[in-house]
Amino acid sequence: MAALKQTACELFGAEGPELDLAGSTDWGIVRGMLEHFESDIGLEDFYRVYLQKLSPNLASFEGKVLPGVTSLLDDIVDSDAILGLLTGNIAHGAKAKIDHYGLDGYFSIEVGAYGDDHHDRNQLGPVALERARSKHGIAFQAEQSVVIGDTPKDIACGQAMGAATLAVATGRFSLAELEGFGADLAVADLCDPRVPSFLQ
Repeated sequence: MAALKQTACELFGAEGPELDLAGSTDWGIVRGMLEHFESDIGLEDFYRVYLQKLSPNLASFEGKVLPGVTSLLDDIVDSDAILGLLTGNIAHGAKAKIDHYGLDGYFSIEVGAYGDDHHDRNQLGPVALERARSKHGIAFQAEQSVVIGDTPKDIACGQAMGAATLAVATGRFSLAELEGFGADLAVADLCDPRVPSFLQ
């Protein structure tokens, strides 16, 4: 959020409209900013400034890897499953974040879909499946996939591609809210004992 606002200030002289980042794509967010400021600045020009602001903001942000994440990633890596990022972050922004939190060993940037692939998060699932097929030579099916996230938009993304959805109430949405949006399984955090069997 801070990096986006700082970029808007540098490029447009103001922070711009109120931003809703929960489950949104960077492309969609930036497109809204460009429309707000009636600017013809290109997306790549915006991203270039944004990425310069992102690293120092990550360094000053008091974030942490949430409970159960690392052990679940270890379990997935040890299984026959293929792990990929499906995120609204642009690819280089996603890499900066996973590197910052020491999760870079779990993910290949070549497998997944990102906020610079499409502005509509619901279009990212097929991109992720195709990248996984290209990388591993396996025709992955949506119904064999699980989308994990903490927002209603993550659930909608999984539903749009025909994947199972695992919602985690570690963000601003409650367990009840995530269940109400139709998650196949909603948990308080990834330490929930139902998670491993759900992912099998």
